[in-house]
Amino acid sequence: MIRILVVCMGNICRSPTASAVLQGEVQRRGLARSVTVDSAGTYGGHQGEKADPRAIQVAAAAGYEQIHRERARRVRAQDYERCDLILAMDRDNLANLQDDCPPEHRHKLHLFLDYAGVEAGGEVPDPYYGNLAGFERVLALCEAGARGVLDRLAAHTR
Repeated sequence: MIRILVVCMGNICRSPTASAVLQGEVQRRGLARSVTVDSAGTYGGHQGEKADPRAIQVAAAAGYEQIHRERARRVRAQDYERCDLILAMDRDNLANLQDDCPPEHRHKLHLFLDYAGVEAGGEVPDPYYGNLAGFERVLALCEAGARGVLDRLAAHTR
């Protein structure tokens, strides 16, 4: 079983969107028995909250119903050991993860888009203070990223 954790700051916009999209792609590819996906944030101020209504609107409109089940939580110490791959949406959150992660698990930490091979050095921008178009951009990046992540995993498990 491969365990993927996607991480943003508050776990209400980008990472729940990425999680829902990854889960949709896992289902589409018939990988539900071999890949699990979860999301978390480096900040715990939204603990237990649903995803941002705009994230829900955009993801659900694209058919990613899992977005309704996402609940914000903070990254936990056991995530570093339990997860095989921890993908940050941006460099700031990646740095926060690197600061908290035990040295023996740091190899699991990557930028989501870099790992996916979508945009070298690319970040998924935080749409929180913007309009719906920002959430649509995040969804498009998450869709491309999810395909890339699963393609890369498939290439390494052949």
